[in-house]
Amino acid sequence: MTEFFRLIDVADKESVLRAEVLSLRTGKPSNFNYSIRPDAFSQIPGSPFAYWVSERVRKLFRSTCASNFLFKPGIASGDDFRFLRSWWESHRSDPDCVPIAKGGDYSPFYQDLDLIFRNKFGGREFLSFEKCQPRNMAFFGRPGITWPFRTAKGLNTRALPTGCAFTIQGMAGFDKKDNTNEILFLLGVTNSSVFKQLLLLSVGAFAFQAGAMSIVPIPKVDEEHKKRIAEIVRSIWQLKYKLDSICETSHAFRLPYKIANWDFDFEQNTLLDFQEKLDQLVYKIFDLHEEDKLAIKRLAQEFEGISDPDEPEFEGEAPDVPENVSSPDLGANLLGDWSSLSWAVGVVFGRFDLRLATGERKEHDKQGPFDPLPAKSPGMLPDSIAIFHSNSGILVDEPGHPHDLSRLIEEVIARVQDEVPGDVRRWLQKDFFPMHMKQYSKSRRKAPIYWPLSTTSGSYTLWLYYPSLNSQTLYTAINDLVEPKLQQVGVEVTALRKKGTARQLDDEKKFETLLTLELELIELRDNLLKIAPTYQPSWEDGVQISAAPLWPLFRYQPWQLILKDTWTKLEAGEYDWAYLAMNYWPERVREKSKNDKSLAIAHGLEQFYVEPAALSKKTRGRKRVGGDE
Repeated sequence: MTEFFRLIDVADKESVLRAEVLSLRTGKPSNFNYSIRPDAFSQIPGSPFAYWVSERVRKLFRSTCASNFLFKPGIASGDDFRFLRSWWESHRSDPDCVPIAKGGDYSPFYQDLDLIFRNKFGGREFLSFEKCQPRNMAFFGRPGITWPFRTAKGLNTRALPTGCAFTIQGMAGFDKKDNTNEILFLLGVTNSSVFKQLLLLSVGAFAFQAGAMSIVPIPKVDEEHKKRIAEIVRSIWQLKYKLDSICETSHAFRLPYKIANWDFDFEQNTLLDFQEKLDQLVYKIFDLHEEDKLAIKRLAQEFEGISDPDEPEFEGEAPDVPENVSSPDLGANLLGDWSSLSWAVGVVFGRFDLRLATGERKEHDKQGPFDPLPAKSPGMLPDSIAIFHSNSGILVDEPGHPHDLSRLIEEVIARVQDEVPGDVRRWLQKDFFPMHMKQYSKSRRKAPIYWPLSTTSGSYTLWLYYPSLNSQTLYTAINDLVEPKLQQVGVEVTALRKKGTARQLDDEKKFETLLTLELELIELRDNLLKIAPTYQPSWEDGVQISAAPLWPLFRYQPWQLILKDTWTKLEAGEYDWAYLAMNYWPERVREKSKNDKSLAIAHGLEQFYVEPAALSKKTRGRKRVGGDE
């Protein structure tokens, strides 16, 4: 037998160790000493020194377990900026845009998939890309579970809906027959305290490879136990799905927090109750005793708060409280006003459905854990319904104008609550876009969909809606908004100029302001006219590349710098796979397509691609050293 002393939680380790050694010699009972046969460790794969768990726990790894589950790593794109998009950046009616799991924050049982994989041309563009790593693509589309490869808070598995892809950062597990009750059972077991700690026991790290998941035994259990676990897991999933329904970037979104008006704390407490019930059921199917439970809980406490220095940072909403419920200081309800105002912007542009908030439309969302993700969230406006305010995807920040965005936001808010919070125009001019950009930045991808194009001083702003962009958008903005505004200002300037020396002090100030505005409007018009002839945005390129030619017209500096850098890289040929690159530099793209098959496929230029000559095989033989023998 070998003696082990576990003193991790002890402050004065030296004194306690001395006392424990003395107790061992005298035969006194100990709370820190474990006597284990060295060969007992070999029962656990990797033979970790798991001396603090019982023989019963170690024997679990040699027990007969369920064999119907498979765990697989997924693809590595080699270029996420090229092949991945936020789901709101593309037409989800396109069958080649596939939701994809790519890790994420800690969120057991449920997490929305905010990315899609551009599996264009039957996957040929991706598979022809020299840096891609295609793994287990035959499993794409099957229902299952997924989890982040690395996380500081321990394993957390989520439901993987039907019709999705997965990655090396977001691996996947499946039932061999795609039985959803079996997958729910797997989801419950893998999110239990027992499984998580047995996994840490075997791998001793925070990186959870697909192979490691198959090490931990999953007991064979009767159908009644499986059914009970599956029911609890389904309830947890539905509750977390409901909690996500206040996040406007989620597939689950219905209404913002303040308008939804439900008890958030109650739902959170209910989640904790469900988790406790699940843990107790899993303890039973593993046939663990009370001492085993205590050992597992102690191990969980020791790992609690330990951070992994190699863990990647993930951007996006917190697992339970979406990022969009925090807001800048509007002098009102900080939890609700930001999300309500942001939602109102979406209503005005035709993104969200006001009728859900007024009660004119009843949405009975029947989404299940493994149902394919919808093309639109329940809160979005159906295609057949007229939008709140008819527009071409271009609005303006201009008091008195029929398309004045600030006034329209106030109208929406007034329809659903008694009081319009704060100064909406100031909020729109100062606070909205930075928060919107943060809200629509997920998994390191920045994709704001409401674009403010402003004059140099910001005195006049056009708001463009990304999903409505087309090759005529800039011309429409010039003809319908900028030119009429310029004419109006010109008339006012002429009238004040005619007053000459009769102008009062207020007239002089107004005259100077109008002259400055006139010059800025001319500059804005000329910049738009310069860009418009070659501007043909494509949803395939995504937000960042589509916005890049407009970078001088954005006044929010962090976004402007990103777009300027993107435009520089476009000019340098780094993103020649983009459709926008073909619009601006067609000859360069065609020339590159001769040697890059993936690029040729992307632009429909395979006729230009020239297969490289096959390398001649060299005869292998013994390498000669020195001179002839």
